[in-house]
Amino acid sequence: MARKKKEQEQNKPKVNTDHVVGLVGSTTEQAITETLEINYMPYAMSVIVSRAIPEIDGFKPSHRKLLYTMYKMGLLKKDRVKSANIVGQTMQLNPHGDAAIYETMVRLAKGNETLLHPFVDSKGNFGKVYSRDMAYAASRYTEAKLDAICEEIFKDIDSDTVDMVDNYDGSLKEPSLLPTTFPNVLVSANQGIAVGMASNICSFNLKEVCETAIALMDNPDHDILETLPGPDFSTGAELLFDEAATREIYQTGRGSFKLRAKWRYVKEGNLIEITQIPYSTAAEVILDKVSDMIKSGKVKEIADMRDESDLGGLKLTIDLKRGADPDKLMQRLFRQTPLQDTFACNFNILIAGMPKVMGVGEILEEWTAWRMDCIKRRLFFQIGKKEERLHLLKGLERILLDIDKAIRIIRETELESEVIPNLMIGFGIDEVQANYVAEIKLRNINKEYILRQTRAIEDLEREIAELQDILGSSRKVKGVIKKELKAVAEKYGQPRKTEIIYQTEQIEPEDEGEDIPDYPVTLFVSKEGYIKKITAQSLRMSGEQKFKEGDSLEFSVETTNRAELLVFTNQYQCYKTRLSDFEDGKASLLGDYLPQKLGMEPGESVVQVLLPGDYKGHVLFFFENGKAAKVPLSAYETKTNRKKLTGAYCDKSPLKTAMVLTADEPVAVYTTDGRAAVFSTAQLLPKTTRNTQGVSVVSLKKKAAVSFVTTAAKSGIVNLSRYRTRTLPTAGALLKEEDSPDKQISFEV
Repeated sequence: MARKKKEQEQNKPKVNTDHVVGLVGSTTEQAITETLEINYMPYAMSVIVSRAIPEIDGFKPSHRKLLYTMYKMGLLKKDRVKSANIVGQTMQLNPHGDAAIYETMVRLAKGNETLLHPFVDSKGNFGKVYSRDMAYAASRYTEAKLDAICEEIFKDIDSDTVDMVDNYDGSLKEPSLLPTTFPNVLVSANQGIAVGMASNICSFNLKEVCETAIALMDNPDHDILETLPGPDFSTGAELLFDEAATREIYQTGRGSFKLRAKWRYVKEGNLIEITQIPYSTAAEVILDKVSDMIKSGKVKEIADMRDESDLGGLKLTIDLKRGADPDKLMQRLFRQTPLQDTFACNFNILIAGMPKVMGVGEILEEWTAWRMDCIKRRLFFQIGKKEERLHLLKGLERILLDIDKAIRIIRETELESEVIPNLMIGFGIDEVQANYVAEIKLRNINKEYILRQTRAIEDLEREIAELQDILGSSRKVKGVIKKELKAVAEKYGQPRKTEIIYQTEQIEPEDEGEDIPDYPVTLFVSKEGYIKKITAQSLRMSGEQKFKEGDSLEFSVETTNRAELLVFTNQYQCYKTRLSDFEDGKASLLGDYLPQKLGMEPGESVVQVLLPGDYKGHVLFFFENGKAAKVPLSAYETKTNRKKLTGAYCDKSPLKTAMVLTADEPVAVYTTDGRAAVFSTAQLLPKTTRNTQGVSVVSLKKKAAVSFVTTAAKSGIVNLSRYRTRTLPTAGALLKEEDSPDKQISFEV
């Protein structure tokens, strides 16, 4: 029987249930595409539009509902209240549960350190953004209120600046956007994963964002990189600047930044302290990775690594074994652990309910247009209120002509319902004005009170005219926005937390564990960029130096094999290398061609080669346009063996020469029109940025340029006082024949 029953089951016709939906006991076939369209698309759109993607005010709906609830609770002025109380009140606007609401509050809180400018002033344990395992306390233990900066996001919210919409059950009204007076969408970091799309917006410095927004309003062709050099993260760390990648992100809204931890070596304890890590990682992730490397034997220089973070902030400590090189170790950890990480950008923002990926310029343009609409709505609201007040006062002015008549009309009217019509007829005023007059207290029906009230008529008329004038001019509306941006930048602007390291390309590191031998060498550099490193023994045995036809010696100097070189090129880049990277040569050989050896770009050639030594002095740049720049050598100091730095010096004029300056001394500058000037480098103030334009030192006549620069001691000028000047810029003095640079050899470094 069992066998027969089994055969019957197998012989039953099979039903394809892949496309079956319907009530219990009934089936209906439906194409999978129709199912997706009817059932899945509304869900996907809800996640995109109402949950995961931020809007132009910089907030997701969950952020907006929480902050607006706190605003209505009066927490902008009142003391902190229990977080659980806030969470409970927020559930009137946000139906997603108390846990989700509290997580939102934690992220916005000052204690969590997720945002550069937190919106929630918190008290208690809110965890840390840089810790994966540090759990925040329950909402019943913590307290919160709105931070002072929230004055800028709720400013004029009661002046009809934004639309108010129903909450999920229609019982309350909430704002569709918050009228932020600054581009919060770029100031607050935001991340969201929707259905089929995502958003990842890095944070920028508030002051720099406000300056950029103002600059773009003044000039739509403004170079954003001049006022917004890069993102700024709440965890600090270092940003490895790559101009091409940064411009791509600013243009398209997509790309990535490289971030690196900040560290210092403590010689007393032979240890390394890491005090800031990339925003995109956590302390525990780093500790786990280093621990794995130690266990597998990949790192032998570390005795111990631990987390010593406390109330003072993050601190990861690495105990080094004797003889370990901290620089080499950190470069290795940067390559193999999240101590150097990447932040991927995807500036996806909802604009009028539609997701759109935009660059920084386009975001600020959209924000400005939206903010202009907010300002116009505020002006309409203010004009309406003032016109209402003016209308009432003009009605009051009418009864000033005959106060006794107004009293008589009210006293002689038998029915209360006829008081308003009788006043309207008696003074020719409308119902609103008549109601206002009728509600005046008996004690105020006197000439002095009415005169005092009606004096405001002229002021109101003038104020309304001024507001209407602003409303009718886009330029003046932008002026209001710029004024607000300047006020916000001044009041809430902070120094950058993330330091920008101006380097874009790391060249292959030196071999681990291999000591570089150090011995005396003589360096020869030719005018066309050939370099020779010759040992003392080989130099004694060699004859005349060989150069390519048409080439000659630029300079030679005695140094050591471990010495570093800075190679400046005609494309405003600087290559850093060591002499140990070059083979020992002979006088009879041409040597290594620097553009080929350093992998320079096509058309790139060597302008100057410098030996920076211990990076304690300055680099002195002289340009053909008569300007000079004094830049600290430390601006070119890097951790790895070799790097290429873009924007190494100013690109406004061709570089004539550069020299290392360990102490201030007189220099001689020659020009193409037969003049020379001698001045002390102490007259030049050091500049903080590498690509500074410098200051004018020589006033050049038309078609003249700087032709030659050297130290006064090497210039061979017979009478230095003839050319010396104490004021800059200077026109210099006409050269005498005996002081001509033609008789001088090229100066040595």
